[in-house]
Amino acid sequence: MRKSVSAIILIISFCCSVSVNAQEYQWYKGNLHTHSYWSDGDEFPEMIMEWYKDHDYQFVALSDHNIIAEGVKAKTIPQEKLYEKAFKRYLKKYGKYGVKYRETAKGFQVQLKTLEEFKPLFEEPEKFMIFKAEEVTSYLDDKAVHMGAINIENLIKPEKGATIVELIQNNLDAIKEHGEKIGKPVMQHLNHPNFTFAISAEDIIQLDGERFFEVFNGHPYVNNYGDSIHDSTEKMWDQVNIAYYNMNKPLLLGIATDDSHHYHQFSSKWSNAGRGWVEVRSKELKPNSIITALENGDFYASTGVELKNLTFKENRISMEIKTEKKVNYKIQFIGVKKGKTSSEILKEVENTKADYKLPDNVLFVRAKIISDKLKKNPYKKGDKEVAWTQPVIKN
Repeated sequence: MRKSVSAIILIISFCCSVSVNAQEYQWYKGNLHTHSYWSDGDEFPEMIMEWYKDHDYQFVALSDHNIIAEGVKAKTIPQEKLYEKAFKRYLKKYGKYGVKYRETAKGFQVQLKTLEEFKPLFEEPEKFMIFKAEEVTSYLDDKAVHMGAINIENLIKPEKGATIVELIQNNLDAIKEHGEKIGKPVMQHLNHPNFTFAISAEDIIQLDGERFFEVFNGHPYVNNYGDSIHDSTEKMWDQVNIAYYNMNKPLLLGIATDDSHHYHQFSSKWSNAGRGWVEVRSKELKPNSIITALENGDFYASTGVELKNLTFKENRISMEIKTEKKVNYKIQFIGVKKGKTSSEILKEVENTKADYKLPDNVLFVRAKIISDKLKKNPYKKGDKEVAWTQPVIKN
């Protein structure tokens, strides 16, 4: 049994959170990585929030690059029919709320609504919530390091670093300090490590305090599956956690996100909404409650598969899938045996429910649920809908 207090706390928290009365906790669906006209997205925040709310999401983090939706910012709409028509649709829907714009030689120039202005149009208790967030964005030469900061109050300026590890650590520390300063939980997650192949598993292993990363990101340029010389993000996940386990660090948790930028053109060439999300089990739909549940590992990541039940009790992880007609499912329990340097499938079940009890010779285990249903508008052509549970260790 491990003697790491932090690791034990993580598992105790997870056990407690997944074994409570179902009437007290429920699942909330959300996207933690979303862009708008406030940075490099191609749509107004109101239209984006409307899409997510209409598609049964309960929370969204508007996480534009190095900016928060506050203050004064104007956007000149591209002089293309696609975007001019989209602006007219926006004006028709939200013009009654006082949209300020003018026509110039370069196109319509529109003053963007702030988070404070558009938030009341969508938020409803226990139905929909918008996180105040930012994608803290920095570079080292041609290598991109992007980090989500969720549930913040003020803009967090990106830090620099002489190496990738130093750059990540400096920004991670800045986000953590912000949370301590404002006195509420702030979630930090490392985004798309394979974007520009900037971040390796070895880099993440050297970090102090990294808890979340994107095992799946819906942007077409992020290289989720790696290539001939770079590991996939899923393989990186296990490699990091082998090291974290041996270093007595809390295990790294994996999220799925859209990283949505494009809302008018749809295909694998574009970064569209609806590709990846998290399902979080929480007492209530409030920022602190959702962040706390995420920190406790009481969530799973998905590109389409939904779970009916998920528990970890008495060192046994159990689950049941919320099934669809004519869809088949495979549940893989993936883990690492003591003395091994890589993960493997420890058990595989072709069924809608399964469980796995951790033996003494397994460091940690997580589950991957794979359906044979093709993902609509996928990250890559041929992708099937999947889900990932969080890794757990024997207590």
